[in-house]
Parts: sequence; C-alpha cells; structure tokens
Amino acid sequence: MASQLMKAMRLHAGSSGLHCDSLPVPAPGAQQVLLEVYACGVCRTDLHVVDRELQGALEPLTPGHEIVGRIVQLGAEVRGVSVGERVGVPWLGYTCGQCAYCRRGAENLCDFARFTGYTLDGGYAQYAVADARYCLPLPETYSDAQAAPLLCAGLIGYRAYRAAGDGNSLGLYGFGAAAHLLAQLARAQGRRIFAFTRPGDELGQTFARSLGAAWAGSSDEAPPEPLDAAILFAPVGALIPRALQAVRKGGRVVCAGIHMSDIPSFPYQLLWGERSVCSIANLTRADGLEFMRVVAGTPLQPAVHTFALEQATEALAQVRQGQLEGAAVLIPHP
Repeated sequence: MASQLMKAMRLHAGSSGLHCDSLPVPAPGAQQVLLEVYACGVCRTDLHVVDRELQGALEPLTPGHEIVGRIVQLGAEVRGVSVGERVGVPWLGYTCGQCAYCRRGAENLCDFARFTGYTLDGGYAQYAVADARYCLPLPETYSDAQAAPLLCAGLIGYRAYRAAGDGNSLGLYGFGAAAHLLAQLARAQGRRIFAFTRPGDELGQTFARSLGAAWAGSSDEAPPEPLDAAILFAPVGALIPRALQAVRKGGRVVCAGIHMSDIPSFPYQLLWGERSVCSIANLTRADGLEFMRVVAGTPLQPAVHTFALEQATEALAQVRQGQLEGAAVLIPHP
C-alpha cells in the first residue's frame, strides 16, 4: 500500500494556500491505522491554520481534522479495531498520558498534545494515518459526509454546550456548522435557541428558524429576553461584551473557538452579577464517546455541502465568507 501514490491538498512553508500534491500512501506506525478517507469536514479551524493564525503548525501539512474513513491496514501494536471498520478521526490526535493534566483526566489540556490537521497530517487526502487509540466509533445511521462534521463542529459544540450549564434559553453567536448541529440537539432536549448571525444575513436567520430557533437576528441586536447562557462560535472578540450584555445575572458566555480577534475593553458592569466568561479547549476521548452515544440516540440532520478534494480552496473560501448553511465536506474519492 505504501508504494502507491495518493493525492493530498498540502500547505507548504513559504507559500500561501493549498497545493495538490502526489505523495506515497503513508505506512501506519505501531499504534496507528491507515485509513482510506471517505470524507473530511472543512472546519473554520482549518482556515486559521491555512491563514497561519495558529502558530506551530507542521509544514508541509495536510489539514483536516474531521476524518471519516475505513481502516485498510493496522499497525503492529493496534488492538480493538479491525480492517474494514469505519472510524472517525477528531482534532485530538495524541496525548502523553503522563503530564499533570492527563493524570487528572484533562487530556484536552495535555502539555504535549498533538492535533490532527495541525501538528499531525490530516484528512485533506485520499489516505491518512491516525493513532488508533484516538479514533472514534461512528453511528451507522449517518452517512460518511454527514458524520464528518460531527467530529469537530459537533464535538466541540457539545463540550461548549455542557460548559454553558443547564439553563433553558441559549444564545448561539455564529450560525455555521457547529451551531446548526447544536441547535438541533438543544431543541431535542427542550431548550430554547436564540441564533445570532452576521448583520444582514437573512438566509442564515431563516435557516436557524427552520431548525427550531425561537428567535434569530443579527449579532449586533439584543435578544427579546435575557439569556441563561451564550456560546460564541464566531471568532470575533467584540461579541463577548455583546453576549455578556445579553445574558442574565449568573449567566455564562462560552468561547468555543480556538482563535479569536482581540476582545475590546468593556465596563465591569457587564461582567458584574456573577456573569462569567470561559473558553473551550480541544476535547477528550471521553467527550467523543459520550457525544457519539448521544447523537446515536438523538439523530441529527447535518446539512452538508460536498466538494471534491481538489476543491478544498473553494470550500475554505465559502466557509470564510459564511456562504454555507451547515458544513462543507471534502470527498476524496468521488
């Protein structure tokens, strides 16, 4: 298998954008599996990587951390999975297991963690290798394209959702891939969703209402009632003061992105009243297993727009411009 060639969209040092390269199919290491990639989601984090807003990325690099694939080869020490099995590869690709964070069950904060499509090669390719210990089982009720956004948009959204607490009214700032999945889950659990989109994005607001949002408006508008909590998926620091103003006393604002523009100064009165702001960093394997159980029992309807592998740059552009209702997904083998 390793003697064969594959296509991969790669980011190279000293150049901008992605290039379509022909590479040998990688051989799995002892703890790895080789996957034939059936689908790979295009996440806003990929934009931050390609735009070099996140430092320390592997170069050259194959981005992509929402990988759905079939195992075609096992490393010598792999146990618990089989050739032919469909698995998902999320953002968290490796942890040390020894640092203080790992020892206390917070492997998402591991000092030596490695991340798929950032410090490890990812899934913008026809084949990929991944540590078998960090792959996730996928509910069979989701197609390959539908399962892809579950692996970050869904997972990170779910971790943010849990951090937001159990209040009834939840604001979602930025109604893209993550918010459209989370809105469905929250509605199924009886919560009321308030969706905030880019100013003037009437199509996005209509989309949010079609998924059961009680209200949808622009991010510069106030909701019709105080919120119990708000989650920011949009990487816009100026939204934090607005969200604080929208939540009730004791409410929480959760920042779900890995990168955000600077937060402007704001009066202490917005924070007072035991309001709080927190961030979500990465995920744990336990998060992944729990979320997959949840979405197996509460079926979601991911809205996906598929692109050929060679159209990765176009897919990223549409994510950047907020042109998609739902998630973009690359299909390496049309």
